[in-house]
Amino acid sequence: MFAVTATQTDPDNPLAGLTLGDHPDPKVPDGWTTVTVKAAALNHHDLWTLKGVGIRQERLPIVLGCDAAGLDENGNEVIVHSVIGEGPDETLDPKRSLLSEVHDGTFAELVAVPRRNLVPKPAALSFAEAACLPTAWLTAYRMLFDKAALEPGSTVLVQGAGGGVATALIALGRAAGYRVWATSRSADKRERALELGADQVFESGARLPERVDAVMETVGQATWSHSLKSLRPGGRIVVSGATSGQAPPAELNRVFFLQLSVIGSTMGDRDQLARLAMFLQQTGVRPVIDRAMPLADARDGFAAMAEGELFGKVVFTL
Repeated sequence: MFAVTATQTDPDNPLAGLTLGDHPDPKVPDGWTTVTVKAAALNHHDLWTLKGVGIRQERLPIVLGCDAAGLDENGNEVIVHSVIGEGPDETLDPKRSLLSEVHDGTFAELVAVPRRNLVPKPAALSFAEAACLPTAWLTAYRMLFDKAALEPGSTVLVQGAGGGVATALIALGRAAGYRVWATSRSADKRERALELGADQVFESGARLPERVDAVMETVGQATWSHSLKSLRPGGRIVVSGATSGQAPPAELNRVFFLQLSVIGSTMGDRDQLARLAMFLQQTGVRPVIDRAMPLADARDGFAAMAEGELFGKVVFTL
């Protein structure tokens, strides 16, 4: 089958290890099944794999890709949940992994997954839209509706508008009745955040008109101090990423004096993915797709992500 694989890792030149071509069909263990992939979405996770982050070298070559939508063995339209683990919340399984870490991922004509990892795709969603959900949109869903513990009407600050999780946070927050503010260094991305549903936008690090109830943090080191200063007393930061660095000054005096909460959030469970898909069907919210292209042109999508030239998701079609 045709697949996009990581054949080597290089932190300075990640695309050097990106290989497109023939790859063996997946093996199917007991309790697993195969999905014929119709669309798959690109994540920073795929770029980090090529840089050597979170992957054992002996596991290479490995098919990249966490997210997919397609057809199961019986022809049913499904979304693939990408967290491989046990228990009622597989994200808490210490042995959990994502597709493309231990098992081959979704950038291929076929992907093998546990049967329980299949979620019905609502007919209202296209394959390309559904493929955006399992990582970025599911992460945003859990951050907003589980970890942040916010009521409608609350004010939420989204740091770094433009990425897949950030655009999902803006769209989901707007649909849920939150007042959503967003930051970006780019004037173009600030304008697009407004079009997506943000109530106000600000330059990165700008002083806000008032303090917010919660900050959605995926940027990390570059925005951490601003996130802390933007919170009302008793507010919380929900953290699901640190793309600019993982070791900012903690500013513990601010955390304890203002009784701030720092909450970690990773992905979401299968049931949350199913509820997310239903939420989109009921509200009419749809993922922002920056560009869609054939899987054979995957190198162009990876290059765009590496250069930061995106607003929303890159989707590969088959």
